Amino acid sequence: MKVLRINQSDISGGAAIAVYRLHQGLLAQGIDSRFLVNFVNTSSPRVDTIPSRRRLDYQLLRITRPLGFNDIHLTSTFDILKHPFYQEADLLHFHNLHGGYFNYLALPSLTQNKPSILTLHDMWAITGHCAYSFECDRWKIGCGQCPYPDTYPAIQKDSTRWEWKLKRWVYNRSNLQAVVTTSRWHAKQAQESMLNPVPVYRIPPGLDTQAYQPLDPEQCRVLLGISTDKKVLMFAAAKLNDPRKGGDLLIKVLQNLPKSLKTETILLTLGNGGETVAETVGIPTINLGFVGSDRLKSVAYSAADLFLFPTRADNFGLVAQEAMACGTPTVSFKIGGVPDLVRPGITGYLAEPEDVSDFYQGIVQLLEDRNLRERLSQKGRQVVIEEYQLEVYAQRYAELYRQILSS
Repeated sequence: MKVLRINQSDISGGAAIAVYRLHQGLLAQGIDSRFLVNFVNTSSPRVDTIPSRRRLDYQLLRITRPLGFNDIHLTSTFDILKHPFYQEADLLHFHNLHGGYFNYLALPSLTQNKPSILTLHDMWAITGHCAYSFECDRWKIGCGQCPYPDTYPAIQKDSTRWEWKLKRWVYNRSNLQAVVTTSRWHAKQAQESMLNPVPVYRIPPGLDTQAYQPLDPEQCRVLLGISTDKKVLMFAAAKLNDPRKGGDLLIKVLQNLPKSLKTETILLTLGNGGETVAETVGIPTINLGFVGSDRLKSVAYSAADLFLFPTRADNFGLVAQEAMACGTPTVSFKIGGVPDLVRPGITGYLAEPEDVSDFYQGIVQLLEDRNLRERLSQKGRQVVIEEYQLEVYAQRYAELYRQILSS
């Protein structure tokens, strides 16, 4: 069985990390898995870049972008048909198709003679432009009058009703055999969306529980230069200043911590752009920047007493999953797919969306109750082992692939 997956990147970004873990899990099961991506960060004969017609595509972009369409200028997407990876594939597996590298109008051509699966890592596939609609439900009725034209991926003109109709037209003419979501929240959205005619499956991401496992906290703190008598709070995101990830909410929470608690607390951050957080929270901060190593991330998670995940919108939350695998309880908001992972009183604390006071209470409650933290730590690790093993993740997809190909 040869499966070609198409994504924006091989390992850069949360969705890409989940997809690459799937790729590794499938290879371990003997399935020929290959990538076509826009950004290549690995060196592998199984990964290649999507063909590009930069000059022509750029000229078309100058016309389409002012009209409110970000990606339909990419004529180069149709050249995927000529790539050996495509021609040899038995099945296509699409992932994040936005980000200025893929023209969704090519889906009918690409899937005409090959069955395909679309995995939703955010909401872009079912909206008129945005990756997350927050409280807006206009994607259910056809978009238009967009309240968030500047949210990623931003548009210069509100053509969201037309893009919504274009996407529906494309899906109706594509050979999509399945839509896969990572959370219960997103599965419900897919069933209420323009993708409703396609069968919807939920397959949550898995991870290597040997690479992510609890390590000795004191040794981890020594390695990171953190005093062993400090309380350690951790925050991680690809871009720590991304409004969707809630860095501004976290700043408000930490600024309000009692002075007595601040003096005995260290903030540990992973990701780019942590300077603003470090300068404004009034707590000593160690920023490790971008970390790609699973082992080093495990050291950081294991050094922390609590993992803080103040997201405004998320489909799942890989960083919370990684923290749980390392035995670190999470404080987050009851938003999107986060409740699949962060279960109150079991694996962490869930505050009401954007309720800074509630989030604050969660931090204080767990920091002051060491026995509770230890129970959440043990249960979190247990949940990951029972529900989110990498082998199970790959096996569920392998079974879906076989089901589709056999039919």
